[in-house]
Amino acid sequence: MERLQKVLAHAGIASRRHCEELIMQGKVQVNGQVVRELGTKVDPTKDKILVEGRPIRTEQHVYLMLNKPTGVITSVSDPRGRRVVTDLLKGLKERVYPVGRLDYNTSGLLLLTNNGELANKLAHPSYEIDKVYRAWVKGVPTADKLGMLARGIMLEDGMTSPGEARLLKRDQGRALLEITIHEGRNRQVRRMCEAIGHPVLELERVRLGFLTLEGLATGQFRPLTSEEVSRLKQGLVQNRKRRAR
Repeated sequence: MERLQKVLAHAGIASRRHCEELIMQGKVQVNGQVVRELGTKVDPTKDKILVEGRPIRTEQHVYLMLNKPTGVITSVSDPRGRRVVTDLLKGLKERVYPVGRLDYNTSGLLLLTNNGELANKLAHPSYEIDKVYRAWVKGVPTADKLGMLARGIMLEDGMTSPGEARLLKRDQGRALLEITIHEGRNRQVRRMCEAIGHPVLELERVRLGFLTLEGLATGQFRPLTSEEVSRLKQGLVQNRKRRAR
């Protein structure tokens, strides 16, 4: 079940804000009844939804993987006119939205979809989806500091969940780390590294769950296969069951 205005926006009726106006103006019917209440939940696969007497187009779920470059905003619009990730999706007709965020100066693997339910689960820390980053940091962290990253770091918004951290390479006063987290806090990896005294110089997300960037050049995207989508969904169920034990 999804909010009516979101379903209308995904169906290409208008922006979400304009869809809200259509609802409040009494121009939307659900199963023969005029709906004026924002936030009304509907099932677009079962409910008959009309806008000004015309049925909406049933939206097919789309799942994409993008190798996001730096210098691009993880959003579908930007009031400052900067490039956003959806600008890179040339030829795509469906409206899709990013799953989680990669900040402006972070590159790497980003999922986009119009399946809101799946997106929320993938982004929620309770499902413990591995998010693996490669970070070049200033200086070379000691084993103790790597252990701090793995066990959890106290940030201004609380303690981070346990993960993994290992040193991959040293190079002229800097180090390449591989850091695995399960949360999606704002600038989390950067803040964790700053907290141990080794600020990030470059940051890339290289894996999400079992998905990697193999064969996908910077700025390119591809649809997930049906097998990959099924595996993602199955992984969410398995992680949830394991956590509940």
